[in-house]
Amino acid sequence: MPDEKLARAIRSRIRRDILHILYQKERVSVHEIAKKLNISESSASKNLKLLYDLGFVNFENQPPKKFYFLKIKEIRDLFEVYDKIVKTLKQGGNK
Repeated sequence: MPDEKLARAIRSRIRRDILHILYQKERVSVHEIAKKLNISESSASKNLKLLYDLGFVNFENQPPKKFYFLKIKEIRDLFEVYDKIVKTLKQGGNK
């Protein structure tokens, strides 16, 4: 079900961070993502594969690198709302 795919994609902080990176840049390599998030390339690859399997990202293979990009551009809109909600919660919610 699409809503369960979305929930699974954004459940993990690392996957949310990866999606943030991908909506800020057109195409990003596994190496760039790993470096930016201070995680192993293996961890970045594992999470990118899951996002690919869920249908959120696609890739372009240019050996020796793979470049990932967002397949669903509307994820930017979702994260704008998501970030506003998180900020509101940090401030103690609406009173």
